[in-house]
Amino acid sequence: MALRTAGSWLVVFLWSVTVVLGQYGWSVTYTTQSICTLKGSTVELTCSYTYPSGHKVTSTFWFTKMETGVEPEDIGQDPEYAGRLEYHGDKENGYTLTIRDLRESDSATYKFRFITDQTRGRYYGDPGVTLSVTGLQVKVTGGHQDKTLTCSTTCTLTDNPTYIWYKNGHIVKEITSSLYSDYFSDADSYSCAVKGHEDLHSAAVCKKCWSVTYTHQSICALKGSTVDISCSYTYPSYHEIKHAFWFTKWSGMEAEDLSSVPGYEGHIEYLGDKKSDCTLRITDLRLNDSAGYRFRFITSGGKVAGSPVSLTVTAVVLEMDPTSVREREYHTDM
Repeated sequence: MALRTAGSWLVVFLWSVTVVLGQYGWSVTYTTQSICTLKGSTVELTCSYTYPSGHKVTSTFWFTKMETGVEPEDIGQDPEYAGRLEYHGDKENGYTLTIRDLRESDSATYKFRFITDQTRGRYYGDPGVTLSVTGLQVKVTGGHQDKTLTCSTTCTLTDNPTYIWYKNGHIVKEITSSLYSDYFSDADSYSCAVKGHEDLHSAAVCKKCWSVTYTHQSICALKGSTVDISCSYTYPSYHEIKHAFWFTKWSGMEAEDLSSVPGYEGHIEYLGDKKSDCTLRITDLRLNDSAGYRFRFITSGGKVAGSPVSLTVTAVVLEMDPTSVREREYHTDM
């Protein structure tokens, strides 16, 4: 199995867990049964399958939901996955499903299904692959100044990672433990990341600091798809948030809230809160949505705006290799 972020791959060596369930020549084999990986990264789910001779496979897909008596829905048809899925494989051996820019909502059990040209020629493999997607969060315990920091996740990361600790934006430690102890002043900020996924570091924690942190500084997405611009922010604990919003332009001396800009109504959704999350979702992307997006928040004692995140919206370009024809590629229709 391999995990990667934009521009980098992290190869994970696991004891291969083979899951084969079937009878009379029908089977699906999953490379591993469970994966825990980071929000914003890319994951590959791999399987192989067999079926009786005389059958010809006509359809293959992955699904996460199943109801009795109802054909499972191909996740490639779910708009939540638009522009983020890719299949690799053939109708003889197996498939690898790639999911990019993982979201916590992608956490589910994924199962592979195939259909043949024969009556009742339908089969899916249990138990599937359980995918858990987690962010990183720094938790602080200890006394007044000597603190123990924990790089916390909601599941145990599959790849037994090395943790990188940042103090005021600079690397101070690389360790295999998720715990780190240090002298902690009120003005210092701390964050953590996993080696190989440095662009997916946690939000910074501090007592008396201001910050806006983006998961990605640059995003490329397909026209018609949905994108989440993940973001977190910090401010002094004794301040109160008055207003938080995203903008692309200034209007006079103040930033112009996107929610009040014509053309964005029903097109953007603020997923954040008044604590630390400032994620922005843009749906049904258009080419003219390409811009630099910035988060701004106003408290009872100050104003802060983050640097811009560059969003590039692109049309689909299809390229075909005549020597290798895949059964299906998921692209957004123009």
